[in-house]
Amino acid sequence: MAVRLELYRVFLEVAKQGNISAAAQNLFISQSAVSQSVKQLEEQLQVRLFSRSTRGVSLTSEGKLLLEYVSHALGLLQSGEEKIAASRQLLTGELIIGASDTVTKTYLLSRLEAFHKDYPDIRIRILNGTTSMVLDYLHAGQVDIAFASEAPDETVYSVRHCVDTHTIFVAAPDYLEFDKVYTMEEIAALPLILLERKASSRVYLERYFQERGIQIHPEIELGSHNLLISLARIGLGVACVTEEFSRSGLGRGVILPLKTDFTIPPRAVVMCTLRSVTPTPAANRFMDFISASNQMAYDPGHSYHFTNG
Repeated sequence: MAVRLELYRVFLEVAKQGNISAAAQNLFISQSAVSQSVKQLEEQLQVRLFSRSTRGVSLTSEGKLLLEYVSHALGLLQSGEEKIAASRQLLTGELIIGASDTVTKTYLLSRLEAFHKDYPDIRIRILNGTTSMVLDYLHAGQVDIAFASEAPDETVYSVRHCVDTHTIFVAAPDYLEFDKVYTMEEIAALPLILLERKASSRVYLERYFQERGIQIHPEIELGSHNLLISLARIGLGVACVTEEFSRSGLGRGVILPLKTDFTIPPRAVVMCTLRSVTPTPAANRFMDFISASNQMAYDPGHSYHFTNG
């Protein structure tokens, strides 16, 4: 097929020039090589493509018919090559991200804004879902990058660390006693506001308690991290939230963290791509952009390491 394509390129140039010598000059090959290419194409197609004369060559009726298709096909190939070159230079392209609502709002939003400002011609799409959902999207080829809240199998995924996250319990300032240090049993007995069961952070929390022989039974289950904070703020219970994603409410004092005699091990938000699939230029640039922004956002004086969006 590669040989045939080159024959068509020679055919197109000869048809344009109407002259073997001129075509050879434009193609930077010898006249004999041009003549041989035309002869080989005619033999393969079993038709005569040019009529020869002392003034040059002219297309036969079969040649005119072929020219319409060859011009269109090679034009499309050239357009494709130009688009690929533009994509590599990040002048065009598409970036599809899979992430949860919470990660999108509290971690990605400001970074997406900055990336879009630097690369306005890259079209960005986002598919929201839980960790398991966005990893499924990645496997199905529906997203270029998946942001997961748990470390997946690194033999299957290429993984980059984004941020560590810490689980805390919060309530309205006048809801209960904040000088008290609560045990796991006492936390479990409080009116808890948790994310829905399928959320990875909910699964992680329940597993931690169950491994220590304690069952938790929430009063309220929600699909949004922001709603956890909102309902805790108006005094409907104690919410289990991610500290790094709750800085706004904590900073304004509308919710306060409870003291506990236990510390739930931190988790991490990671960027994932499939090892078996080469990322697009836009995906590679975005991952580098995220990694660079993470380095700039580190603050050794705090337990959190990034700026909220």
